[in-house]
Amino acid sequence: MTENLPDLLAAIPLPALAIDGAERIIAANTDARTLIGQGIEGRNFVTILRQPALIEAVEAVLRDGSPRQCPFLSNDGAQDTSFQVSVRSVPALRVIVLSFLDVTPVEQASKMRRDFVANVSHELRTPLTALMGFIETLRGPARNDAAARDRFLDIMEGEAGRMNRLVGDLLSLSRVEDGERVRPRDQVDLIGLLGLVMRSLKPLADEAGVVLEAEFGDSPVVLTGDSDQLMQVFTNLIENAIKYGASGKRVTVKVVPTDRDPALRAAGVRVHVIDYGPGIDAIHLPRLTERFYRADSHRSRALGGTGLGLAIVKHIITRHRGRLRVESELGEGAQFTVVLPLQIP
Repeated sequence: MTENLPDLLAAIPLPALAIDGAERIIAANTDARTLIGQGIEGRNFVTILRQPALIEAVEAVLRDGSPRQCPFLSNDGAQDTSFQVSVRSVPALRVIVLSFLDVTPVEQASKMRRDFVANVSHELRTPLTALMGFIETLRGPARNDAAARDRFLDIMEGEAGRMNRLVGDLLSLSRVEDGERVRPRDQVDLIGLLGLVMRSLKPLADEAGVVLEAEFGDSPVVLTGDSDQLMQVFTNLIENAIKYGASGKRVTVKVVPTDRDPALRAAGVRVHVIDYGPGIDAIHLPRLTERFYRADSHRSRALGGTGLGLAIVKHIITRHRGRLRVESELGEGAQFTVVLPLQIP
């Protein structure tokens, strides 16, 4: 019956191979040969599989027939891939069969969760530590020092506000992720929405000495979307441009509709938020939308940033089936481009 093994393994939608009682690999499907190597049939499994945990699992199943599972790590020269290997005996054929399940996405998701918890803990610990320190000082050495008390209370208010912003952004990110697969259905006047955002941010721009320039064109732009979420996107991007590009003294918001956008292969609109400040080093651009990633950690915290704003922006744009493009060079300012379809398919 072992002559049918190649056909049986070929039907398994995972890398799979069979080992006989003489510890030889007697059959392998195409996926297994791609993963482990060509010409493995007839070879002793120890010389091919090599990884101690897997070798021990195979030897144990050969010895007592009880199924085992163990990890297996592969590398294609570019990245690691994690597999969960199932090792099971097939008594009727006097072989054991190994199947390799790719669990890399699960491992990556688990790592993301661990990193997220670690980042949240770190972001909360810093202001909490400061608050506890000031409370202790106010109860002790500064108990009767009115000037110190007022100064410390101002700092404590700032740290409490920072925690409040962080919690607010975490809740916002959670809501956005929960609704990411739900398509928006409302009709949104994009020009009116952008005008409202810019009017709301004018006091911040005036305080920073930044002129807001609107290049909206003469034609109305109406698209399918969630007006509250789109307002959140453009508030975040324009506010960032004001805060981090203030040295350029102006921020331009440009709207460019098109009958067929190459990124969407459909009618769409591009909203460019352009600042003329110090720019962003190219090394940071691919990671800007990661949670808690900051190109300039000290400056971001000093300006009240939580490190979650662009992650929220990315998820909202994804929900709207759009794209986010970032272009920047040091000393040349930065341009954030939101590409949105007029109709969501």
